[in-house]
Amino acid sequence: MAEALISAVLDQLVPFVAEQLCLVTGAQKELRSFTSTLEAIQAVLKDADRKQVQDASVKHWLDQLKDVSYDMDAVLDEWNTKLGDKGKKAEKALLLKKLVCCFLPSSCCHSNPIKQVGVRYHVASRIKELNEMLDRIADEKSKYQFVETPIAIEHVQRETSSFKDISEVYGRDVEKQIVIEKLSCESSEAQKGFEVIPIVGMGGIGKTSLAQLVYNDDVVINHFNKRIWVYATDPFDVVMVAKAIALALEVRGANEMANWGLQTLQERIDENIEGKKFFLVLDDVWTEDYKKWEPLKEALRKGAPGSRILVTARKTEVALMMGAKRNMITLEVLSEEVCWTIFSKLAFSNVDKRDELEGIGLQIVEKCRGLPLVAKTLGSLMSFKEPTREDWNGVLKSELWDLEMIKHEVFIPLMLSYYDLPPLEKRCFLFCSYFPKDHSIDRDDLIQLWLSQGYLSSKRN
Repeated sequence: MAEALISAVLDQLVPFVAEQLCLVTGAQKELRSFTSTLEAIQAVLKDADRKQVQDASVKHWLDQLKDVSYDMDAVLDEWNTKLGDKGKKAEKALLLKKLVCCFLPSSCCHSNPIKQVGVRYHVASRIKELNEMLDRIADEKSKYQFVETPIAIEHVQRETSSFKDISEVYGRDVEKQIVIEKLSCESSEAQKGFEVIPIVGMGGIGKTSLAQLVYNDDVVINHFNKRIWVYATDPFDVVMVAKAIALALEVRGANEMANWGLQTLQERIDENIEGKKFFLVLDDVWTEDYKKWEPLKEALRKGAPGSRILVTARKTEVALMMGAKRNMITLEVLSEEVCWTIFSKLAFSNVDKRDELEGIGLQIVEKCRGLPLVAKTLGSLMSFKEPTREDWNGVLKSELWDLEMIKHEVFIPLMLSYYDLPPLEKRCFLFCSYFPKDHSIDRDDLIQLWLSQGYLSSKRN
């Protein structure tokens, strides 16, 4: 989205400013001003990206910003291609579009000097014009009351617990058995106090449901002395997580816990799990910062051999940070048959015309793409629809993101993964939107296209 584009333009602008280009008088000042304004706007783009989903005026503001940014990108390309030294093209590996230049002074340029002067005046004029447009856009920023720090409202609002009706979980019997075997395996119990077992997969794929299945299984209940379920907040707050663990352990003096710092919490946890085989679930962990994980690790290290920590996360980097790559379980999407089971149980709970609507329902399930969260949400949506072919076909022909329930229950959670990406990866991801729906993308071709857009640097692997 806009944040990725602005980051890309700034990546080009900074070298231009630093090189003191031989532009006409005043253009360098305009370029610095443009860069400064764009950097100030960049600080609120995370908030703007979120608000545009519900506010059309914010979307319009972002569209204007993107237009100006694209225009500046074109101006920089014009300078690069018409006045730059093409000798660094290979070094920067911008294969198809951009030629990164060393910006030689006019006396060293090989092209027609009169033509160069014309290009410089044209570029300077466009920079001044775009700077004025950006100033107007920046002036409008204040009326939207954007915040400059990343917000995570969706993260805070979501919370999970260990309670789950196991009859509502389908298609994870194999994965459940694999996790239970890892939890109860005796082979490495004498080596250390606990092992970490990460369950990794995209949002909506059923990581929490699998963890709930395992947590409430009789084998697991009987295998451990203590079971603890904690929803890991985002941003990860080690004190809050430690308090949740301490509460579950019913540590002494818990009524004074509000005044405890990390040191006291670590001591209480340490004395309560010492010599006991515990099973801790940390659900929905996002942080990749080892410094935030280490205090918990130290507080739990006196647990008895065979203790286990089950972590659910969207990113493999979390498993790597915890040193648990070899134990990582990656969840795959469900089959269409399983999604149909989830969908139909909800969609036809109050419908008498199942035979008439089943064909449309099967086509709706194809939209789920193997995600149980989507199947469940669509099933719930259809249970409120009139049992007519017209109403069901209306959902079938709609884009998922046009459906209000799907937008709130599915896409907002999935957007958390997008918001968590760094700007470089956002750019690469958004570029894929140029491909048609269901298009099979060749990996090597995609990398070459990213390179051609200047998204990647040849200096990085």
